[in-house]
Amino acid sequence: MPLPVIAAIIVKKEQILLCQRKEGALAGKWEFPGGKLEDGETPEECLVREIREELDLEIRVNQIYKAVHTHYDHGDFLIVGYLAEPLSGKIKLRVHADYAWVDYHRLIEYDLAEANIPIAASLKKEPQSPWSRMRADSRAD
Repeated sequence: MPLPVIAAIIVKKEQILLCQRKEGALAGKWEFPGGKLEDGETPEECLVREIREELDLEIRVNQIYKAVHTHYDHGDFLIVGYLAEPLSGKIKLRVHADYAWVDYHRLIEYDLAEANIPIAASLKKEPQSPWSRMRADSRAD
C-alpha cells in the first residue's frame, strides 16, 4: 500500500511555489511542498502544519487538484496535490535548499521529483490559471 504524501500547490496570482529538496533520496529536485500525514490528521491539517513548519507560511487549503501514484527505490507513494493559497508570513527555508514562484506554464522546465511531473504537466494544460479556478470555486460556495 502506498504511503500518502500531501502536497500543496500554493498559488499566488499566476505563479505557483516550488521548493528544492536539500537532502535525502531526492536532493536537488524541485517539488510542491508538503509532507506525510500524522495519525488522526486530515490532509488539510497536514498541509497547514507542514507548510508552517517547513516554510513559516500560513495557507488556506482549497480543493484536491490531482493524485499521483509513484514508485521510487525508497518506497511507494501516493502524492495528493491540493490547491492552496498563502495567507500570511514570509518564506523562511527550514528544510529546503531554495524556492521559486513559477508561472504555472513553466513548472515542467524545472528538474522536478518524478511524482510532481504529472501534476505540473496537468497544470500547464489548464486553460486558465489555477488562481482563477480557485477564485471561481470559492465564489460558488
